[in-house]
Amino acid sequence: MEENKIILTGVKPTGQPHLGNYFGVIEPALRRSENNLNSFFFIADYHALNNGLSADEIKRLTHVVAATWIAAGLDSSKHHLYRQSDIPEIFELETILNATVPKGWMNKAHAYKAAMDQNIEAKRDIDHDVNMGLYTYPILMASDILIFNANQVPVGKDQIQHVEIARDIAGRFNAKYHSSTFTLPEHIIEKNILEVPGLDGRKMSKSYNNVVPLFASDDDWNNAVKKIVTDSNQEHTIETFKDTTFYKIFSIISGETETSKITDQIVNKSIGWKEAKDELLHQLISRFSEKSKMYFELLNDTNKIDEILKTGAEKIRPIAMETLNNVKATVGVL
Repeated sequence: MEENKIILTGVKPTGQPHLGNYFGVIEPALRRSENNLNSFFFIADYHALNNGLSADEIKRLTHVVAATWIAAGLDSSKHHLYRQSDIPEIFELETILNATVPKGWMNKAHAYKAAMDQNIEAKRDIDHDVNMGLYTYPILMASDILIFNANQVPVGKDQIQHVEIARDIAGRFNAKYHSSTFTLPEHIIEKNILEVPGLDGRKMSKSYNNVVPLFASDDDWNNAVKKIVTDSNQEHTIETFKDTTFYKIFSIISGETETSKITDQIVNKSIGWKEAKDELLHQLISRFSEKSKMYFELLNDTNKIDEILKTGAEKIRPIAMETLNNVKATVGVL
């Protein structure tokens, strides 16, 4: 990866962070940014409006996402952390792009098609509860990317289409106006992403109510760990223990030495599940207690968070303004 490439990562403020978010999104993103000072991290608060959250929830969860990135290790003095709504050029660019994007592209977007399918299955009007924010979501996402001419956008597999649409929009604009206005972005799929199972063995997800919180008190972590599904009647070999939900969570959080040790203890029956869960709690506290302390300190001082986000936006707005001015000159409105 070239150090001068712009890498852009966006997160919607829609919930509390858990271990699955950390190992699946946050840690890989921070690893990528270690040697790249052109890493952009933004909180997609306008995208979150489509989720029907209240104004208070949008504000609260925006602070939650910002505090999460900072507590997890993002250095806002080196990398760009900002709130989407603090870059108004993004939304003016979206208006211009609306005039170049065929409606058919939006008809094929995954989020819209999924909403249609749900309505058809429920025998409702095909566009029931579909707002224009959901329908044009890919154009706003393209604006997020193209306003900074990002080269690479790390996404999960379900988001690949949105980056491809952004690339198509950039290519269509460049071809229509015989220009090289926009960089064509590429998606990045992180290899060897760690998928953390939830307490019940399914994928860790807030919708399943099976999460281990990333930041919590010792008591809250303990309560979550106690709920990990185990079978006290089963005798384990190394192979069967490695197939348990407990092992998968423990091995992701802990190092090889600790994981090997607890495997031997379970297989040899020198400890039971209670002692094993106590050790998992210890590993959680060892790895995340300091981060958790910083997280809660930040949430107790939201003015500091707002200042960090404001400073982050001020640093990069000149880039957005330059891009928008180039676009406006290209289309003839400047």
